[in-house]
Amino acid sequence: MTMPSGEFWRGKRVLLTGHTGFKGSWLGCWLTRMGAETHGLSLPPETTPSLHSILCVPYASQTMADLRDAARISDAVNSIQPQIVLHLAAQALVRRSYEDPVESIATNVLGTAHLLDALRHCDPLEAVLVVTSDKAYDNPAYAPGQTHRPFTETDPLGGRDPYSASKGSQEIITRSFARSYFRTRNVPVVTARAGNVIGGGDWSQDRLMTDLVTAASSGRPVALRSPDATRPWQHVMDPLAGYLLYIENVITGTTDVPAMNFGPDDAHSVSTVADMLSRHWPGAAGWTHADTAVTTAAKPEAAVLSLDPSLAKKTLGWHPKLEIEMAVKWVADWHRAHLAGDDMAAWTGNQIRQYQDL
Repeated sequence: MTMPSGEFWRGKRVLLTGHTGFKGSWLGCWLTRMGAETHGLSLPPETTPSLHSILCVPYASQTMADLRDAARISDAVNSIQPQIVLHLAAQALVRRSYEDPVESIATNVLGTAHLLDALRHCDPLEAVLVVTSDKAYDNPAYAPGQTHRPFTETDPLGGRDPYSASKGSQEIITRSFARSYFRTRNVPVVTARAGNVIGGGDWSQDRLMTDLVTAASSGRPVALRSPDATRPWQHVMDPLAGYLLYIENVITGTTDVPAMNFGPDDAHSVSTVADMLSRHWPGAAGWTHADTAVTTAAKPEAAVLSLDPSLAKKTLGWHPKLEIEMAVKWVADWHRAHLAGDDMAAWTGNQIRQYQDL
């Protein structure tokens, strides 16, 4: 697999939104290790503990701001004058979007519009990558038994739950700004649609690995709401490598593809991933099916979801480096080390180095 180029990123002035989140924390760590001048823009961390606080990444600057605050976003962009923007900030929880749909829409759609509007007047800008989701596609598989095939980049966008609708809309807004304002400046603005990510340090609500690790560390079984639901699980390093390669290629003119999938070659059920975690966590008590009351109260999500990453493989030379069993092992190793009180900034850096050396 082609790997991101340290030479390319060294000294680049990068604006990373969502830098206090799970994926953003891993990406900020990787960018600074490659020598990028990385500026973070995000809300404060929402979890305790938080990966952002653990890693203590040496950002060039950090702005704690809400994407819904257009003036704050404009001020940050004007101050930083980024060459590259990696837009990861989002309301990223499906069930939370059911509770407050307007928050998800305002953050993911209007927030992206605020950022792109501010960037229209940024002269040093070379490229923008907006990270959306595999859930941006119009997915018919909202019940067991319905047919599904891996989504390709030309499939219709949609969204039957508020979160998915916000990500599909985010794609449309991004494409509109790209064509209306950035194309004449020869500044590529592209979107990335990644599968479900796992990795050390994700303590967000309603995350499978969070629930599995919490249960395993306490020696009790985890109750799974939808054990048969399948998702394109992948270690966080795989899509992050894709994002970086994508930016490198659009800036150098190697590709002008406006959107790209980053996912594994196959999808796995929730129960399969739970069984894998048990194999790599001594003393884990396995899983049980959530009781009927919990399952009934859960908001509907698609039973099946998978991506076709052929375009990224062909265009960027990208492919997933960590098979799902190894990805789960890396997560288990990271969290056992964290519970043992190890230096997790060093642990995370070592996993990045190991990934690059695979």
